[in-house]
Amino acid sequence: MKEPIDRIVRFVTGRRTAWISVLLGVLLGAGVIVGLGEADRGATPTDTLPVGYESTEAVALQQQLPTEETAAAVILFTTDGSISGQLGELEQVVAGLDTGVEGPPAFVQPAEDDTAALSVVNVPAETATDVGESVSELRSNLLEAAPDGVTAQVTGPAGIRADLTEVFAGANTTLLAFTASVVALLLLVTYRSPFLWLIPLSVVGLADRTAALLATQVLAGFGVSWDESTIGILSVLVFGAGTNYALLLISRYRDELRTRESRHEAMAHAVKRAAEAILASAATVVVGVLTLLLSVFPTTRGLGLASAVGIVVAAAFVLLVLPAALVLFGRWIFWPRVPHVGEEGQAGRRSAWRRIGDQVAARPGTFIAGTLALLAAMAFGLTQIQLGLSASEQFLDQPEAISAAERLAESFPAGTADPTVVVTATEDEPAVEQLVTDLEGLDAVGSVMVSAQGGGVTQLNAVLSVEPESDQARQAVEEIRTVASQTSQTYVSGPEAQSIDESDASARDRLVILPLILGLVLVALMGILRSVLAPVILVASVIASFAAALGVSWWLFTSILGFSGLDPSVPLLSFLFLVALGVDYNIFLITRTLEEARESGTREGVLRALSATGGVITSAGILLAAVFAVLGVLPLVVLAQVGAVICIGVLLDTLLVRTILVPAIVLTLGERFWWPRTVAPADR
Repeated sequence: MKEPIDRIVRFVTGRRTAWISVLLGVLLGAGVIVGLGEADRGATPTDTLPVGYESTEAVALQQQLPTEETAAAVILFTTDGSISGQLGELEQVVAGLDTGVEGPPAFVQPAEDDTAALSVVNVPAETATDVGESVSELRSNLLEAAPDGVTAQVTGPAGIRADLTEVFAGANTTLLAFTASVVALLLLVTYRSPFLWLIPLSVVGLADRTAALLATQVLAGFGVSWDESTIGILSVLVFGAGTNYALLLISRYRDELRTRESRHEAMAHAVKRAAEAILASAATVVVGVLTLLLSVFPTTRGLGLASAVGIVVAAAFVLLVLPAALVLFGRWIFWPRVPHVGEEGQAGRRSAWRRIGDQVAARPGTFIAGTLALLAAMAFGLTQIQLGLSASEQFLDQPEAISAAERLAESFPAGTADPTVVVTATEDEPAVEQLVTDLEGLDAVGSVMVSAQGGGVTQLNAVLSVEPESDQARQAVEEIRTVASQTSQTYVSGPEAQSIDESDASARDRLVILPLILGLVLVALMGILRSVLAPVILVASVIASFAAALGVSWWLFTSILGFSGLDPSVPLLSFLFLVALGVDYNIFLITRTLEEARESGTREGVLRALSATGGVITSAGILLAAVFAVLGVLPLVVLAQVGAVICIGVLLDTLLVRTILVPAIVLTLGERFWWPRTVAPADR
């Protein structure tokens, strides 16, 4: 096994072959980018809904209706004075709208408070682009045609869908630009070289574009769904993990240049030593993200598979292309901090990290107790945590459709803009009439109407009279579902119903996936370290930092930023990436500890490892935290919340857990840390 690996390493770092490795990497990336490109997403209305839940079944049944691909746009007219005196003009405005969809004559319905009126028109909705263009044109026409003193806004299903598409327009490009800029700046600060940072940034950037497009092809090939945010999150992950691996490799290469004249030999040795930690880290992350394939949300499954592809590509480029690219240049690439043969290596230096380690070694028990107490205090917010965001809190910048829906609820029954939908697989008129009668008999239902029928399917729209997203609204949906269940093949959807199902599905995912992530990461670490106790300690330390990060984030988003809670998907996604990526830093530290322990024993080994890896791990952690914080440039609050939790957690892992807690535990346990393995003389 070693011989093939040695051959690969010699090829990648060889004097005559390194350039071939770089060329192959560039050609591979160009082939994927130019030859394959991005696969067609082929989005369906159920991609973001949980499989097997009632609201999803209702949306799927809606697709059987023999109607044009249309969406309802609710037009809201408001004025500071009386709206009734302008109804004639408003009716002319609505009658003059040409949406390209045939339908019954448009109407204008005034509100009882005489400050608003509404109308409903259908717009083409075959694709998200069609909806966006139609709603944009509709808003433009209304702006010109609305009478003086009257404000016209578009909301409803079409308006919300169009605004969601609009806020994501160019978002991934913006995210990529911000991510690359942050990585470039931090690499420049880390290396303090005007040249060196360009090489890892170029390699990781090529890996990112390759991974992004290759992932869409893999997803399409396996029939797995993805959404607008998948590629954005994937870019953050590839840049973060790929740059971390690059930092570790270059740090090891710099050390080897202090003991070897030949940069090719130095790089070959660095690759062999760093590959163990990089491959162990990549394997742990891949195993972790693949657990998302068990999610009931199709797009979450897509994120898991895409992330696995991204990590594999990032690790491959860092181990096979980056070393070759670096050895094409001389030592001068490190200027002005050029390493020379004979200089002391990082492990033996009296660095700031070694001084911190010595302080911890003097009182390890005190540091363990103090660190755990601090993490527990930060995690106190978990006792107050609530999951769920209102529709108005979903976007960082509130779009027109959301603000219009809020204003509409002030003058009309609360569910008018986006009613609860009841879909039944029957056209039997008596059964439909009885269903309508039963639904209208519910106290929380204001009105019920047949909105579409055909192909053996009937759709009813039930307008709720209670406050949206309230306990009363959720209770109303449950009552509607109880009534609907009396008619076979009848399902309830709409915003309230989908919110209930998504909350239940997220809880199911957490219950199934979180323990599995822990188990798989634990088993992976046991295989890597050939130990039982050490992996348990490392995973427990990451769980502690996650709990602290989530507790602080809850306080940040609710007490400071004013949100009502965290999105239900935040705990799962942040836990996944924190456990998978947070373990990385412990892997980097502990694999180096094991290497040093073979010569110096475990207690001295962890101090030497802390000295050797302190700088690179700190740089990597700060970089990864900053990269995930960049998720805040995307328009969805859920991504900003995930980014914040991961950012805080990674900083805790890097600066507190890896620097103080884990070394203190290793110093306390000594050789017992590796149980049942021992660092025997044969290992030394």
